[in-house]
Parts: sequence; structure tokens; C-alpha cells
Amino acid sequence: MKTALSDRPERITPAAYWELLMNLTRREVMGRYTQSLFGVGWAIAQPLATMTVFTIVFSRLAKMPSEGAPYPAFAYAALVPWFFFSNSVNSGTLSLVTYRNIVTKTYFPREIIPLAQVASRLLDFAAAGSLFALLMIYYRVGVGPWALLAPAFFLLLLLFTVGVTLVTSALNVFYRDINPVVQIGLQLWIYLTPVAYPLSAVAKYRFLYVLNPLSAIVEGFRAVLVFGRPPDWTLTAVSASITLALLVAAFVMFKRMDKYFADVI
Repeated sequence: MKTALSDRPERITPAAYWELLMNLTRREVMGRYTQSLFGVGWAIAQPLATMTVFTIVFSRLAKMPSEGAPYPAFAYAALVPWFFFSNSVNSGTLSLVTYRNIVTKTYFPREIIPLAQVASRLLDFAAAGSLFALLMIYYRVGVGPWALLAPAFFLLLLLFTVGVTLVTSALNVFYRDINPVVQIGLQLWIYLTPVAYPLSAVAKYRFLYVLNPLSAIVEGFRAVLVFGRPPDWTLTAVSASITLALLVAAFVMFKRMDKYFADVI
């Protein structure tokens, strides 16, 4: 670890950066769950509680369609990726400020810090995904060959999450009111993403939803896992294009702002 935090960047190897990423990720996971009564169970409780509320409000009261699938499985399939994104961005936005001590005193690629926040949420995703598997068994939803595309949608989710987190974490160093803006934005974003309802229910505004990469991600997970059918390829292609453009722009922006972090933070 001393190598990773050296003052001489020319002697630092990629392996040392990887070690630093793993150590920061481990620290985040341990700090989150070590003294928690339910531990990683909270990663399941969050989407499970939201699924219960959505089932009562959107399915029972509002009679929101779920395209023939059991509504709890329909909603939960979208909530798992949504909370991975939301929680990663939430904690990632504050990460550079939280780790100001090493940002101001040591040399290393600063993007490792927000990346560690995203990586620490992989455990949450796995835990919540295990409950989704149980829901599929309970509701007797079979998994077809299209489920093999699920890792591709997870990769798309991961890249989009990293891109957004790099942007918000960098901006929060210079403008501390970015964090409350992100908090409010995420609260609204979930309702502007087809999480509680299918994309077909808002066909009139489809062109707007297409611009939201998360629309293709949650719809893709549902299509290949819950419905056993191919995803909407056009929607997926647009989402992938926007995600890659965002990721490149976010990385370039982050590296340009990186040099000023130590002075401002």
C-alpha cells in the first residue's frame, strides 16, 4: 500500500493502483456492514421494501400493467439495477470530499476513489440479485436462452454508473451543492425511468425515454430474464451509444479537473 501512495508516480505500477482500488473497496464494504445488525441484508431490504410499495400503489391501486408477468418480479427486476446505480452515485458523489486526506497529500489517479464506491456496490447487487432468483422460482418464471444477455446489460449498467459517478464526484469538489441536487435528481429519476411501469405504458413519450440510458437497461433485464425474449435492439443501441459517449466525456472531464482537486478540496 505504501507503493500505491508514493510521492513518486514514475515508480508506481498498475498493480499498485489495482491494490489501492481493492483496498478502498474493501474498506467501504467493511465500513458499511461490519457494525450493522443485518449486514448485507440491507442491500436486499431496500429493493424489497420498494417493490412492496410499488406492488400496492402501482399494481393494486393504479392497476399498472406488467405485460403479463407477476408484478413483484416485474418491478424487482428493474429495482435491482436501479438501486445499484442510485446508491453508487449517491456515495460516489461525496467520495472525493470524504477522502480529502489522501487526495491532498498523496499521488494516485483520483478516479480510483469514485470507482471504489461503484465497486463496493457489486456486493449489494449480488445480494439483491439472489432474492430475484428466489422470486423467479416462487412465481415459476422460467429462464430462457435470452438470459445469456443479462451480463451485457449489467456491463452497460456498470459503464453508465461509472460515467455519472465520475461527473458528479468531480463537480462536487468545486460546488458542494451538487450533492443535494443529485439527491433530488435521483428521487425524480426513478419515476422517469420505466421501473414501476413498462415502457409501453408511456409510448406517447417514448422518444424522451429513449434518451435515458437506464430505460434500455431495466427494460433489457426484464426482457431477457422475466419475459425470456430479445431486448429492444434499437433502444439498447441508443443507450449503449449515449453511455459510451458519456463515459469518455466523463473521464476526460475528470482528468482535466483532477489537477485542481488538492487546491480546492
